[in-house]
Amino acid sequence: MARNPGRSWAPSASGATGSAGSPGGRPHGRPQLPRAKPRWSVWHRSVAGQVFALQVLVVLLLVVAAAVALVVQSRNDAEHEARNRSVAVAQAFATSPGIVDALRSPDPTAVLQPRAQSARIATGVDFIVVMNNQGIRYTHPNPARIGQQFVGTYQPALHGQVVTEQVTGTLGPLVQAVVPVYAPDNSVVGLVSAGVTLKNVSSASERQLPVVLGAAAAAVGLATLGTALISRRLRRQTHGLGPVEMTRMYEHHAAVLHAVREGVMIVGGDGRLLLCNDEARRLLDLPPDAEGRPVDGLGLEQAPLELLTAGRPVTDQVVLSGERLLAVNVRLIDQPGGLPGCVATLRDSTELAALSGRAERAQRRLRLLYDAGVTVGSTLDVTRTAEELAQVAVPRFADFVTVDLADQVLAGEEPPPGPLLGRMRRAALTGVRDDAPFYPVGTVLDVVPASPLAGALNSGEPGIEPHLAEATRWREQDPERSAQALAYGVHSLVRVPLRARGVLLGVARFWRAQRAEPFEAEDLALAEELVSHAAVCIDNARRYTREHAMAVTLQHSLLPRSLPEQTALDVAHRYLPAQAGVGGDWFDVIPLPGARVALVVGDVVGHGLHAAATMGRLRTAIHNFSTLDLPPDELLGHLDELVSRIDQEEAPGGERAALAGATCLYAIYDPVSRRCALATAGHPPPAVVDPEGRVVFPELPTGPPLGLGVLPFETVELELAEGSRLVLYTDGLVEDRERDIDEGLELLRAALTGPPRTPEQTCADVLGAMLPEHPQDDIALLVARTRVLAPDQVAQWEVPSDPAAVGEVRAAVAERLTAWGLAEAAFVTELILSELVTNAIRYGSGPIRVRLLRDRSLICEVSDGSSTSPHLRYAATEDEGGRGLFLVAQFADRWGTRYTATGKVIWTEQPLE
Repeated sequence: MARNPGRSWAPSASGATGSAGSPGGRPHGRPQLPRAKPRWSVWHRSVAGQVFALQVLVVLLLVVAAAVALVVQSRNDAEHEARNRSVAVAQAFATSPGIVDALRSPDPTAVLQPRAQSARIATGVDFIVVMNNQGIRYTHPNPARIGQQFVGTYQPALHGQVVTEQVTGTLGPLVQAVVPVYAPDNSVVGLVSAGVTLKNVSSASERQLPVVLGAAAAAVGLATLGTALISRRLRRQTHGLGPVEMTRMYEHHAAVLHAVREGVMIVGGDGRLLLCNDEARRLLDLPPDAEGRPVDGLGLEQAPLELLTAGRPVTDQVVLSGERLLAVNVRLIDQPGGLPGCVATLRDSTELAALSGRAERAQRRLRLLYDAGVTVGSTLDVTRTAEELAQVAVPRFADFVTVDLADQVLAGEEPPPGPLLGRMRRAALTGVRDDAPFYPVGTVLDVVPASPLAGALNSGEPGIEPHLAEATRWREQDPERSAQALAYGVHSLVRVPLRARGVLLGVARFWRAQRAEPFEAEDLALAEELVSHAAVCIDNARRYTREHAMAVTLQHSLLPRSLPEQTALDVAHRYLPAQAGVGGDWFDVIPLPGARVALVVGDVVGHGLHAAATMGRLRTAIHNFSTLDLPPDELLGHLDELVSRIDQEEAPGGERAALAGATCLYAIYDPVSRRCALATAGHPPPAVVDPEGRVVFPELPTGPPLGLGVLPFETVELELAEGSRLVLYTDGLVEDRERDIDEGLELLRAALTGPPRTPEQTCADVLGAMLPEHPQDDIALLVARTRVLAPDQVAQWEVPSDPAAVGEVRAAVAERLTAWGLAEAAFVTELILSELVTNAIRYGSGPIRVRLLRDRSLICEVSDGSSTSPHLRYAATEDEGGRGLFLVAQFADRWGTRYTATGKVIWTEQPLE
């Protein structure tokens, strides 16, 4: 771990090894961690700032040293340069031509002074002085000093030596040289001195000084730039934390390291302990000076020592260290330039055993409650819910579970009033074995009033018998079975009454036999939670069973219990309610006048009592509209208006309620013409199977569902061969969640295709091929095989609009009735036809026709081109007419009027028996 300046891990003298309770002491030699109080303000700067200050200081020291060296060097170089120049100039002037003659001339000054001045200016020296052997000047830059004594040492030059010396003259510090002037005979005839002031000498060192200063400035600039870049990088890497924040974070990390309840150790590649926290010191009983020492010299147990020095990763390996079981984890780390080290964590599993055991038990209980919440009550079946309660508790909570419910609860009825159930029936029994001595499912149990079971049912409080062998009162319920249970090994019992919404439903009992531990108080609380949830689910299932039974009863009362007798069609039907609840599907077979039959199939969207009630209203309305003998499209139009009124009546506050969503298919088959008229209101088309077994789905103009009232309905007529099958169904047969309607229609086509079959066999084959395993919607199926009224059972005549033709018609009808063996009905039939034909001639318009049909009854039909309908009325005593239709109504079993596209038909039916 990195250490900040000014921080130390060394333990304090006073508290490093003190006891936990001693004042000022820290347990197990925990290192002192005083709050950082820097001595200088520089430590509050960032690391980059400190680096920058250090760099600037180093650069300044180097610059100062270089400058001093350059100054010293410059002084030495200037002195040397001045010495060399003055010697060279003096010697050059002393050996110049004519110098000896000038010295020997009468006026040496006049000759030498100009020459000396010119040479001085040309060479850059400060003076050139020519003097005699006595040191008297002949030349000088200042003429006033000519003739004066030379200042300086010149005597050695008289002996042939070159004299150089540094003196301080009127011009400042300077270097002067004195050289002899030799005559041709090598005698010294005079002296020449040249001098240069040091300030006028420019050395190379002086020229280098600006370069040095510039380099120093550049170094400072580079240091500043580098510091800025480093500071920016550090800020980014430390997420903007400054020195104070970094110090605080370090202190926090150190505090956390020593506060965690897990030992942490860092071992270097050389086997030395680099760091350990307080918990590691406690678990391994380390000495106070453990850090920095080899691990194998700390007195550790062999097992943890091997893991710390093995040089391999370790995960949750449990080893024994003294009296502790330590769970050790080791992870390797790489140290640059050295052997791999490792980081080890140690956890005392001995102290966590009890806590983990309690946590594990609590987790198992929570898991059991969760599973019970998911599985118990998955269906709305009372018995199945009781079985789910028993199954979820075995074997995780009990070895055997019994659930006993009142008979009324199983039937969906209200349980008997009062807190005590005198009689119950076993609804569920589940155990780890099948040979337990408990009553089987379905057994009726009579509760003994003095037993603890009766007390629990009476009070509603659960009870526990941890040791059944020591208890005696529980045996009063059934001494024989109790003895068998004890002999089997059952030793502990928990009983919890099933109570929901203030209603006592039964009791659930939990038994232990193979598990040695008895039930405890915690187990009683868990059993209460399980039974409380199950009781609500059982009560929901009971209520659903009751409502479902009511809805089924209502639906069955609204559906046709038997089909009416008729000869036009051979009909078979099936109705299968959905498992989800009662729906609104229905079918009908309605005989119509003229031996015709109406087939109806409809569907009210939704389930429940409302759907069943709506279905009953629609079915009643269709029966009523059918008595008017309306065409299919007109009948559906009236039904559509009825559904709209139903929606308006059920709308709250006068607002329009949601549409009932009903569909309907209405078909009328005429066995005389073999024509079938159909109209649909949002219902799937029927399937038509010809006598050869070919299946077609006729294209019908599909009208909107009932209640919308947006488009008129249309009627389509089909001509069916004798023996054809007309298959009507609801969408529950061909459509569900797993297949769409197109796929269902193809399956229906495949099921219907084949050799001729009876309607009953057709229903069985279709349901066997298409019935889903779990129907989600009601299924209504109606199969009708067509019949044709034989030609010898039909007789018809054209009647002229002449009253005289009535007698001819009566005679022809009597003759036909005699041929049919119905001569006894001739008188009444002639009377009826006489009245109806006379009214048609008198009040109607042509063409007038009479038709007789011999079916289950004798049907007489008189049609004309008028749409005026006759009305039955009672004639007064003096009235001449008005009694004919009354007589018709008296002699005929039924009579009525139906309208056609060309007029109307007045019909009557007479029984043949």
